[in-house]
Amino acid sequence: MITLRPGKYYYTNGRMIAEEEAKAGALKAFGFETLPEDAADQTMAAQILRAHNLSGSDSKLKIRFDQLISHDITFVGILQTAIASGLKEFPVPYALTNCHNSLCAVGGTINEDDHVFGLSAAKKFGGSYVPANLAVIHQYAREMLTGGGKMILGSDSHTRYGALGTMAIGEGGPELVKQLLRQTYDIDRPEVIAVHLTGAPVPGVGPQDVALAIVGAVFENGFVKNRVMEFVGEGIQNISVDYRIGIDVMTTETTCLSSIWETDDQVAAYYDIHGRKEAYAPVHPGAVACYDGLIEIDLSTIRPMIAMPFHPSNVYTIEELNANAADILHEVEEKAKSQIGDGVRLDLMSKLKNGRIQVDQAVIAGCAGGGFENLMAAADILKGNYIGSDAFSMSIYPASQPIFMELVRNGAVATFMETGAIIRSAFCGPCFGAGDVPANGGFSIRHSTRNFPNREGSKPGNGQIASVALMDARSIAATAANKGVLTAATELDVTYGKPVYHFDSKIYENRVYDGTGKPEPETELVYGPNIVPWPEMEPLADDILLYVASEIHDPVTTTDELIPSGETSSYRSNPMGLAEFTLSRKDPAYVGEAKKTRALEAARLAGTIAEAEEEGFRKAVALLSAVEGFDIEKTEIGSTIYAVKPGDGSAREQAASCQRVLGGLANIATQYATKRYRSNVINWGMIPFQFADEELPFAKGDYIYVPGIREAIVSHASTIPAVAVHGDETVTLTLQIGDLTDEEREIICKGCLINYNNREI
Repeated sequence: MITLRPGKYYYTNGRMIAEEEAKAGALKAFGFETLPEDAADQTMAAQILRAHNLSGSDSKLKIRFDQLISHDITFVGILQTAIASGLKEFPVPYALTNCHNSLCAVGGTINEDDHVFGLSAAKKFGGSYVPANLAVIHQYAREMLTGGGKMILGSDSHTRYGALGTMAIGEGGPELVKQLLRQTYDIDRPEVIAVHLTGAPVPGVGPQDVALAIVGAVFENGFVKNRVMEFVGEGIQNISVDYRIGIDVMTTETTCLSSIWETDDQVAAYYDIHGRKEAYAPVHPGAVACYDGLIEIDLSTIRPMIAMPFHPSNVYTIEELNANAADILHEVEEKAKSQIGDGVRLDLMSKLKNGRIQVDQAVIAGCAGGGFENLMAAADILKGNYIGSDAFSMSIYPASQPIFMELVRNGAVATFMETGAIIRSAFCGPCFGAGDVPANGGFSIRHSTRNFPNREGSKPGNGQIASVALMDARSIAATAANKGVLTAATELDVTYGKPVYHFDSKIYENRVYDGTGKPEPETELVYGPNIVPWPEMEPLADDILLYVASEIHDPVTTTDELIPSGETSSYRSNPMGLAEFTLSRKDPAYVGEAKKTRALEAARLAGTIAEAEEEGFRKAVALLSAVEGFDIEKTEIGSTIYAVKPGDGSAREQAASCQRVLGGLANIATQYATKRYRSNVINWGMIPFQFADEELPFAKGDYIYVPGIREAIVSHASTIPAVAVHGDETVTLTLQIGDLTDEEREIICKGCLINYNNREI
């Protein structure tokens, strides 16, 4: 289905040519006697990045974005950080949407308090505000904010609008703060991978099927990690814009940096339908574009896919799963043991009944599944069927009120309701564990973006476990028509309509507050009782003593495990309140251990550290007293976590900020799963150490002394020697600091991005 080809490839006139062939003269047939020296500058990504780069360097980029966007579990923290750093008005258009906390009841009034605060901020600083349940963040961006050749930065990891000719990047909140303070997004020029599409999908195969096939092919090997995926080829014309969007949004799960697609008349028509004809611009590679690798996809070979628990890359064809159900279900159960521990047991084998897999729940939702064409295809499949009156249930969440309105007008809502499905408003909850949480032991199939442990809302630490498999809306509808028996859409003989979409602009005109470029500085910000400022954070000392508060050896640690989603969303405007949930599902002891270390640092700052009685600490100090220069009175004390590969998944800054407010000073990892998590670590003043040795010279509960760390960071050192107290002895080791920009070095030394922007510190 998919072929990965490393190495340089040249694209011209719709053809991909390997570097060896190009050097041998293959380009002559297209009028090029030699390899163009600027071919690497002719990718779509390179052209767009160049237009937004302020650095003057082709390799070290400083990007200024055209538009910012956030939702209601990120914008409060972003605004609090920016306000503490001197924000007066939004210098770039900034949209505040409300699609994550809109249906959470936990915490009483505090969710709506965040919404009221967001509206007051949009008025005061000159932004736009999208009320709750009107649209999920990314659908609103597609409908109202994108444009050909533009760049958008969002504080949600699925900020991907490449199918509309817009390069979009999902990052942690501090990167948006930098844009609000007229700073830049600083990155090395990324490599670009061509995704060459040919053929056309067979009926019943949807965008999620293509997306899951891609994720399965590239995630584990890191083929596109921190690179830009650039979609080209004649196959693009064989899929609609909605279809392209459905593939594009899932590129986040590959760990790529961003994505971009060639645009065409279909994209121009999309903008026209949405009343923004002027936003369209043709986006294409130059005459000859050079790429750093190639992914070849023949769309006609893709079959209905399923991503089994607990990762979007754990993919099979539905046909393969049904043919080998017992073996695959057992294999998934065995894999799950290493992810969810021994406290609960995932039981998927019980779902195998009469040789077929029985599903408990189906959901089509959000920025991936809730698009117009996905839902209309599901309606075509379900028409005349019903989901049954047994345990199986189905919920559908249109991605925006305009889509919902069109489904009402064309009768699709009536079709869904007749089948027994429940129609809900625009909401992202099913994607992060705050909506349609299954029963304990439940197995849910979803056209959403992620199926990490706990993303469906279960709590293994409390003995609760459910699981999610990702599928396309078409096969979900086929399964629902079969009353929950897992079924690929290609198994059914369905006549798919060609629905015409009519966008009702009045829905937004009547409800969205748009004060873009029109700040009202006299407006008072409205603070609810849960909206709490960030606590003060100290600048980095010359020497540090790290307590290893948690040790995680999973191959990958997601941000959901670092700070759980779901019910915790209600506390994201309260740094210390949210921090109580840090690692709660992975290492429940972490918060207490981190607080213990934070108390030691408070005692040091108060001049009473000599009186500290904590046994492990006293032992470490006694052993380190033999190390030249060690002085606990002058050594900053903080915690660290060790994880093999932390940070896959969400862009939420809280995955790092919660560690920081509990006294965290560093992460230690073999590698970081994503750039955005590493950036969050840095922006919150923590050091992104790496340690590649397979055998660790330290363990949870040990202390690591790192002398001269501030000087090492200032002087651009790439490594630093350290001393670990392990058992009854000290062990020397070398920690890697890695590449840091000058600004990142100063942020770490200042203690966090807030301090960096407060020049008095």
